[in-house]
Amino acid sequence: MQQRKKYRRKPPMNKNINRNTFIKISSLAIAAMAVPLSLKTFATMHTTTEKNQFDVIIIGGSYAGLSAAMALGRSLRKVLVIDHGQACNRYTPHSHNFITHDGAEPAAIAQKARAEVLQYDTVTFLEAEAVSARALERGFEIGTREGTWLSAKKLIFATGIKDIFPDPEGFEACWGKTIIHCPYCHGYEFRGKKTAIWADGDRALHLAGLVHNLSKDISIISQNKAGFKQEQLEKLQQHRIPFMDKTVKSIIHENGSVRKLVFEDGHEEHFDAVYAALPFRQQSAVPEALGCELTESGHIKVDAFQKTAVPGIYACGDNSSMMRSVANAVYTGNLSGAMVNHELSQESF
Repeated sequence: MQQRKKYRRKPPMNKNINRNTFIKISSLAIAAMAVPLSLKTFATMHTTTEKNQFDVIIIGGSYAGLSAAMALGRSLRKVLVIDHGQACNRYTPHSHNFITHDGAEPAAIAQKARAEVLQYDTVTFLEAEAVSARALERGFEIGTREGTWLSAKKLIFATGIKDIFPDPEGFEACWGKTIIHCPYCHGYEFRGKKTAIWADGDRALHLAGLVHNLSKDISIISQNKAGFKQEQLEKLQQHRIPFMDKTVKSIIHENGSVRKLVFEDGHEEHFDAVYAALPFRQQSAVPEALGCELTESGHIKVDAFQKTAVPGIYACGDNSSMMRSVANAVYTGNLSGAMVNHELSQESF
């Protein structure tokens, strides 16, 4: 039986408190109870609203962003990390080729990283989406979808990219599991398996050369045979790699595990794994809005120290590198943090 709550009798109201003051205090108490946030989160956001000047704002709180935040936090920089939970590798169940974490769940790596970074008192994490920005005379302002404006001397974009999925039914369910993009991240798990490479031209040949070391049972799938040079087609023939000039209609799978590709002409073919070279776009439009340049491939253009074309703005991780891996994201994030700290030090020393 549930024990009934005991209520203490209210003490009489202090006669020195007038009616208006009592109503104001009561309203604040009711509002505080209505806010569905922990005291720590509420206090953090309240402080951010009143004192919104940071040394650095990092947009993107996955591997690259958190790595940058750690370098800056260890240098006693006041840092805000803004993230809205759309990590590029959220589709894949396991992360590979990252020493000490080989085979771990991507979300588990990120959670552990966040816990470690937030041990540094000068680093704050805000769950929000950065949707706008403007340059100031000295620094920048970032606006969130909720309408909050936050300012910083420097910006680091660790915003990642967004893959553009093709139409065939079943593709998204298999992406990151058995429809994959990187031989280094996933290839070992499909060694010796029947493998399709769904790509055109140079990208198809690049993947074929890497995957051929992992499996000799490879087929190229493309509906753009004209996009292949004659010497490329000859190289495929030389290595006995079939070319399937067909359009994929759907993917038959079991919980993300590919069983067959179904083509528009009715033909079905069994495969264990499919490498797909997808087009992509930047996850965030904010870097371009501030003047950051893009490369021909669509990545944010950075120099050897992760600096963009806009002074005071850096980029790291998948948004600015063709090498999509956790290890590379951590490296470029760490480098960005170090370079931003160096720049702040030079400006103040």
